Amino acid sequence: MTATTTPVHEGPVARVALKSPTGQGLLDGAWWPRSRDLAVELPALADVLDPLWGRVIRVAVNPMLWPVVPRKVTVHERVLKIGWFTPELDPHTLLLLSYRSARWDLFVIPPETDAASAARLMTAACDPAGPPLTATGLMAAETARRPDATGEGGEDSAAATGSDR
Repeated sequence: MTATTTPVHEGPVARVALKSPTGQGLLDGAWWPRSRDLAVELPALADVLDPLWGRVIRVAVNPMLWPVVPRKVTVHERVLKIGWFTPELDPHTLLLLSYRSARWDLFVIPPETDAASAARLMTAACDPAGPPLTATGLMAAETARRPDATGEGGEDSAAATGSDR
């Protein structure tokens, strides 16, 4: 399911897709931020998730993909606490905690990802049976399927050239 709400913050609505509450697996959905700036991106995400999951109060990220990890982000008139974990948290996962004592894990699709790839990744992350891969595994599978900048690699380039690698 894709969730959107009327944004309270100024700016675009977060690009997020959420798995059905009855879904299984490691991921609860996917988020495709527009930048790698958590201070800018998290308020829009909170606007979408707060009405659905309860007020998000903490977020944890792996700093590998975020150039700056602020300790706190102001969301309207409250503070969202941010933590980071290097070995314990998949680099492509955002961990969220809410007042309802619940935990959610969102697959973070890099902002520079093209729209077609992002759509495939969001669909895979929201598979009700649970994606068969971790967030980084999903990203690696998508990268392997796309041709690289030289036109080599990925199953699409093999099919396009008629080659049988």
